[in-house]
Amino acid sequence: MKKSFVITLLLAMAFATGMAQNEVDALRYSRTTFGGTARYMGAAGAFGAIGADFSSLSDNPAGIGLYNSSELVITPTIFSTVTEANFKNRYREDNKYSFGLNNVGIVMQMGNNNKKNGWKNFQFGFGMNRRNDFNNRTLIEGFNNQNSLLTGYLERIQGVAPEDMDRFSTWLAYQTDVIFDTTGNYVYHADMPDGGVLQQKSITKDGSQNKMVFTFGANYEDHLYLGATIGVPYIRYHQQSTYTETDNRNRDGYFQSFTRNFDLETEGTGFNAKLGFIARPTQWLRLGGAIHSPTFYSNLSDTWSASMTSQFDNGDSYTQDSPQGNFDYDLETPWRAIGSMAIFIGQYGFVSADYEFVDYSNARLRSSSDQFFKANDAIRSSYTSVSNLRLGTEWVYDAFSIRGGYAIYGSPYQGGINDEELTSYTFGFGFREKDYFVDLAYVRNEYSTDYYLYSANLVDAAKLDHARSMFMITLGIRY
Repeated sequence: MKKSFVITLLLAMAFATGMAQNEVDALRYSRTTFGGTARYMGAAGAFGAIGADFSSLSDNPAGIGLYNSSELVITPTIFSTVTEANFKNRYREDNKYSFGLNNVGIVMQMGNNNKKNGWKNFQFGFGMNRRNDFNNRTLIEGFNNQNSLLTGYLERIQGVAPEDMDRFSTWLAYQTDVIFDTTGNYVYHADMPDGGVLQQKSITKDGSQNKMVFTFGANYEDHLYLGATIGVPYIRYHQQSTYTETDNRNRDGYFQSFTRNFDLETEGTGFNAKLGFIARPTQWLRLGGAIHSPTFYSNLSDTWSASMTSQFDNGDSYTQDSPQGNFDYDLETPWRAIGSMAIFIGQYGFVSADYEFVDYSNARLRSSSDQFFKANDAIRSSYTSVSNLRLGTEWVYDAFSIRGGYAIYGSPYQGGINDEELTSYTFGFGFREKDYFVDLAYVRNEYSTDYYLYSANLVDAAKLDHARSMFMITLGIRY
């Protein structure tokens, strides 16, 4: 078996079982994108060398050094996601709307803006920037004439006593009579293990990954800006899935359908640190750089449960619930490095670029009771380093400004085993006066991925195309 197929199988098993604490979870919480104010989002987050925007505190904390006044901002946002699925040449589409805060924060400036030599002023800021939005709804449907979810179940449990079965999968199938033993010798069968069933799965996700930031910065003679951020990211992730197989063509005289429900919730907080600088060698050029430490999540907590219901042609029906699973564990995400450049065209506007490097194979799972050897091996063999690029521009006329941007986040997977290269298209405009400002932005993120209903050595992947739109407005006060 080729290495790439082994990796794909590992990923597929993680998707199919829905169990937590695996390489899929490590990537979910390690891979973050840009999020914050409407001005920042309208320019695709390419603010590493621009500064004077609260969102930059999460990317290059030196950006706080360019503030010449104190500021209070808040950014309510509407999120809309659409997922198109193609499985067995059947197309389904579903969407989900949500509302949340993309950003809220305050910056306090201290010092003398008129001072020409030495350190001119100092700044302190704290607040929140959203770095991931998990809200999504997916619907997959197709007729499978080759195998069933129960095909893999049967392979796993031959010779296994019921009390030793997995309480969240095979035991549920046994208790609801979709898997049965007619001899009492632990030799198990199913009514339709070779397929001929309509397979459907709905997946609903909600939650977000936000980051509290505490940042200190300084301005040296308007030529060098330094900053440091202590970040406290916090996660809430909730996933509900319903998988159904139905004998919709009446090929079996007894089996009618079964449904498996799965529910997973993850919560936790972490800690990280960031250092950055911005240099202004000339009036038209700024250069920036930042380094991000790993995020250390020391108290992630998963809670999960499952249930299964079966229906038969003779009117029999069975339902079985699993126990509730709980597990606490740690996650260490990878280091990040960011380099930035911005070119200013007088007072008319700028063009900027951020380059980010991150190696997802360096993420690690840990706990006091499990060393996660298999999961961490899968992280090393499944994921790779990526280069992320953000490009943005802003043009100003009097009190009005218009912005646009483009970002591309490389695929984190090795050897083309999956895609998930993410592209972003952004647009925004704003109105600014001395004491207040209003900015609006629209962001569209697009990516595709393969999703396996269960084992990749049995079932073909469903092709999923995701599109997320964000509409936001930032209200700001200067004082």
